[in-house]
Amino acid sequence: MRLFGYARVSTSQQSLDAQITALKAEGVRANRIFTDKESGSHVNRQGLEMLRLKVEEGDVVLVKKLDRLGRDTADMIQLIKEFDSMKVPIRFLDDGISTEGSMGKMVVTILSAVAQAEGQRILERTNEGRLEAKARGVRFGRKPTVDRPRVKELHEAGMGASAIAKTLGIGRSTVYKVLSSS
Repeated sequence: MRLFGYARVSTSQQSLDAQITALKAEGVRANRIFTDKESGSHVNRQGLEMLRLKVEEGDVVLVKKLDRLGRDTADMIQLIKEFDSMKVPIRFLDDGISTEGSMGKMVVTILSAVAQAEGQRILERTNEGRLEAKARGVRFGRKPTVDRPRVKELHEAGMGASAIAKTLGIGRSTVYKVLSSS
């Protein structure tokens, strides 16, 4: 029996370190840990694809948390069925459950449905909060980095676009955009 590990984070800014450390602590060799740094909503995750190619009957796949494997309940069930057909069980470390045995598969299915519902509730609450904040006048997004009044002031003082760009540390094309929008 060989141990394999799978770890995933949703964005490239997040770290896989905690998941990889947990997998290594369970005895998974570094060359048998497959990772993805993209949303679970991406169907073609390369780390998962490589894991699918490497595992054989009798191997075991370890995943730190239930929500790290599939993007939703349907995807989770499909993955569990796929690995089960290869006779490869999946163990979820934090949840203390495994797909070994019929009860294990049932528990994983129920928990993945609960996790998906929880994710939907979080998304709904986030959207409600965002709408409330907008109603209160909160502005989202990147803060303006170009001092538009200063660009216009320098231009009116007779300074050219190149000089304004150099003075304010912005691109000359940005100066032209600001001046054309006034």
